Amino acid sequence: MAHRLLVRRIWTLSVKDLRCLPASTSSFSTSLRSSTTPLSLLSPKRTLPRSLQHTSRREVSFNVQDHEDFTERVINSELPVLIDFHAQWCGPCKILGPRLEKAVAKQKGKVAMAKVDIDDHTDLAIEYGVSAVPTVIAMRGGDVIDQFVGIKDDEALDSFVSKLVGQ
Repeated sequence: MAHRLLVRRIWTLSVKDLRCLPASTSSFSTSLRSSTTPLSLLSPKRTLPRSLQHTSRREVSFNVQDHEDFTERVINSELPVLIDFHAQWCGPCKILGPRLEKAVAKQKGKVAMAKVDIDDHTDLAIEYGVSAVPTVIAMRGGDVIDQFVGIKDDEALDSFVSKLVGQ
């Protein structure tokens, strides 16, 4: 599996390198020989296509990595944070997640969203009393403001997020 991923990565990079070769030469082989810069597949100098250029936009949501990350990015956050406790095997979680991200995105950076997989972070789920998924907890300044379990419609989600922001 790792070998296949490595081969795919090298193939993708080599195709990108071919697109960057000068167009003034007549054939592929002469363009490789006449290239003034060495062809390196591991070169860190890659530019993203125009549509993927990096923007200074704040991420709408992030996955919690561990307890320390949770403390740093959620409890100590200056912004109010929605915490989505979910699981990979949970059907309703797969429906609610994108809808929550959409509701958070409407707030244009006034609220963040943390995603916590309960199978990976059972300790956090127990600490916050999560007994069913999906569970969404609203937190401001390290304090739990509100929470709900299950799916809500888009209007209820917008209202929940707006209440957290204070509108």
